[in-house]
Amino acid sequence: MPSLQTALPLELADNVIRLYRECLRRARFIGHQQHNTELIVDMVRRQFKKHMHETDPEKIQKLKDDAARGLINHILYETEKMSGRKFSSS
Repeated sequence: MPSLQTALPLELADNVIRLYRECLRRARFIGHQQHNTELIVDMVRRQFKKHMHETDPEKIQKLKDDAARGLINHILYETEKMSGRKFSSS
C-alpha cells in the first residue's frame, strides 16, 4: 500500500517532529473552534507519546501514515466548509 505522506509537503512527511507540531497546531485550531482545546491537544500528545519508543520501521510508517491521514482529512474538511463543494464521495 502506498504511503499517504506523498500528499503532504516533503518537509512534513520526512520529519516526525514537524508532523507532530502540525498535528498539535491543527488540534489547537479545532479545539479553539469547539472550546475544548486542552482535551484535543492532550489526545494528540498521548498518541505520539504512546508510540515514542517504537522501533519497527513498518509500524512507524503506519503511524506516520495515520497522522498524515488525520491532517489530510482535516484539510479536506476545512476546504469543503470554505468552498461549499463536497470532495469526498461518501
